[in-house]
Amino acid sequence: MTTEFGWWARDADGRRYQVRAKIFGDNVTWSRKQGHHQPWQPHTPLTDEDWETLLAEAARRVPRRLLSPAQFETIKRLRPQ
Repeated sequence: MTTEFGWWARDADGRRYQVRAKIFGDNVTWSRKQGHHQPWQPHTPLTDEDWETLLAEAARRVPRRLLSPAQFETIKRLRPQ
């Protein structure tokens, strides 16, 4: 089952863009888009901020039982060291 997380971020110029992280098994697919009618483009998390946001979003879902503790541990394991 695919779990999808999304949030808004800003680039260096101050423009907003939407980030989406899809988790399927032990794979994470990152994508982003700048505007409403723009296509999704591959996104490489350049800083730890994207990973921190992903872990925060996942941690928020565990108490509401939208994400199991095992799935949360898998997401934490996927983060590069």
